Amino acid sequence: MNIYVSNLGFNVQDAELKQLFNSYGEVTSAKVIMDKFTNQSRGFGFVEMPDDAAAQKAIDELNGTSTDGRSLKVTEARPREEKPRTNRW
Repeated sequence: MNIYVSNLGFNVQDAELKQLFNSYGEVTSAKVIMDKFTNQSRGFGFVEMPDDAAAQKAIDELNGTSTDGRSLKVTEARPREEKPRTNRW
């Protein structure tokens, strides 16, 4: 299951995000999304867990918890919607 985690502290790194979810089961990937221009965290990330039951338990228990002084929002990730590209010239 792919999990969306938002309201992350801007100092949270991939390894810390993975560690947060490791106690619930195997984590195949954890990625904090970075701004491509400033290389600063954008405050959200994604965690991939192969066991759906463990992932759901992590979502239920971590959603609303405080980490780095911020209340996490943890939900199942939805597929990204493709936005139509427009020419601005």
